[in-house]
Amino acid sequence: MIRSVCVYCGSSPGAQPAYAEAARGFGRALAGAGLTLVYGGGRVGLMGIVADEVLAAGGTAIGVIPELLLSKEVGHTSLTELHVVKDMHERKKMMADLSDAFVALPGGVGTYEELFEVYTWAQLGYHHKPVGVLNVAQYFAPLKAMLDHTVSAGFMRREFADLLQFADSTPVLLDKLQRYSPPSRDKWAEHRDEV
Repeated sequence: MIRSVCVYCGSSPGAQPAYAEAARGFGRALAGAGLTLVYGGGRVGLMGIVADEVLAAGGTAIGVIPELLLSKEVGHTSLTELHVVKDMHERKKMMADLSDAFVALPGGVGTYEELFEVYTWAQLGYHHKPVGVLNVAQYFAPLKAMLDHTVSAGFMRREFADLLQFADSTPVLLDKLQRYSPPSRDKWAEHRDEV
């Protein structure tokens, strides 16, 4: 049962209005479904937009921000809870511990890094929580193509590529996350079979 969703997204609104609109819709949908937002604690870009929409709709928004970023005055001080931590490692661990699912909206390398970390953890079996991306205006289509290439090149099995749930709309993505079940075979099974 999903009660909280960790959202990774840009500290910029991006070049297309569709990105900000999707962030607004995602925030409203979280609050409407009674799901708690867990995110990086920023007040700028898509991060701030998602949090503001959750709060405006009467939802719960929990931010986790490192001291360094708070000192740069990008922290959102109107959240339900704002945890100030020492560094990025502590931030990501706390966000993961507080969350039942993970979603990426459009963003830059920080978004990719956070997404790929929890995606890798799922593949390795460190958690069994769903991980998805909201493919706003086909922003993540190149990522999907890269994962398909990784499978065809023999570096990942299809079932592990499919751990990452793609959806073009918020309702479809939230439904996929709620219905998710982890693979029954772990990443190392094929190597044990070879011995």
